[in-house]
Amino acid sequence: MYNDHIIIDGLQYCHWDRPYFKRLQASGITAVHATMVYHEDARQTLTRFGEWNRLFEQHADLIMPVRSADDIKIAKATHKVGIFLGAQNCSPIDDEIDLIAIMRQQGLLIMQLTYNNQSLLATGCYEQEDNGVTRFGKQAIAEMNRVGMIIDMSHSAERSTLEAIDVSSRPICISHANPSFAHSARRNKSNQVIRSLARRKGLIGFSLYPFHLPNGSQCRLDDFCRMVATTAEMVGVEHLGIGSDLCLNQPQSVLEWMRNGRWSKTMDYGEGNSNNSGWPESLAWFNDQHGMENIYQGLIKHGFNDTETAQILGGNWFNFLQQGLVPIAH
Repeated sequence: MYNDHIIIDGLQYCHWDRPYFKRLQASGITAVHATMVYHEDARQTLTRFGEWNRLFEQHADLIMPVRSADDIKIAKATHKVGIFLGAQNCSPIDDEIDLIAIMRQQGLLIMQLTYNNQSLLATGCYEQEDNGVTRFGKQAIAEMNRVGMIIDMSHSAERSTLEAIDVSSRPICISHANPSFAHSARRNKSNQVIRSLARRKGLIGFSLYPFHLPNGSQCRLDDFCRMVATTAEMVGVEHLGIGSDLCLNQPQSVLEWMRNGRWSKTMDYGEGNSNNSGWPESLAWFNDQHGMENIYQGLIKHGFNDTETAQILGGNWFNFLQQGLVPIAH
């Protein structure tokens, strides 16, 4: 049954406060990958760590930091929500490769090589030309592999994503995106990317963000489960997870920071537009504490058995983290 399993949401950026932590605890979620950084540089990232340390201190009865997969087991046993921290950009390392190890030591477990734009490491999905993984990017990937930091290519362009999969000596993730066959968005991933990811034992987390779903905010649970089933037929259940990309209770200013950072003088609307510039309307079946359980029930009705459904809702993420977070011994 749902509550017996380890449930992991592979990406959220909600407003982190005590009421939300209580909601997470009530939802049965064991652990959440929390975005800590979008465009913050190294110094600003240290402030984000400080903010999270304070949250862990103030709400120790509800949440706990995850530094390894074993911590997820502890969170499950103690009925707390484990939080593992990630960056949706490579900005925390500035232009200094040694900062990868420093950030990993601080607790940054996952880092995207780029967020939509060209970075020092790779090309984002919004650029017209995809030049692939850069020279710095190849060295950064090797260093991330060495220290046990997960490579995430959720916001990267096609060539860059394929090259990162091949260059990395360890499996990588696409923590929050959907297949392009379900919905043609620049952020979604081609069959080639998904197959390549699976061949190298990587993981894709299905996104619940309406801009990435068929029929947007009107996407039905059945539509979502059909997308998961089709992908499972393509590459197998063991490479699938959930990365909801849930951004609850965040103001418009946060959305604009995500999309624009400090790089643009004119407003960038991401996958919205000037007439639809705000947060999209949330899914009716994923807008309260029962969202993950609704997916569990939907997948069961769609023909997945309990073991397969448990893999998709958290087991695969657990196994992926268990292997990927361990540093490579010299």
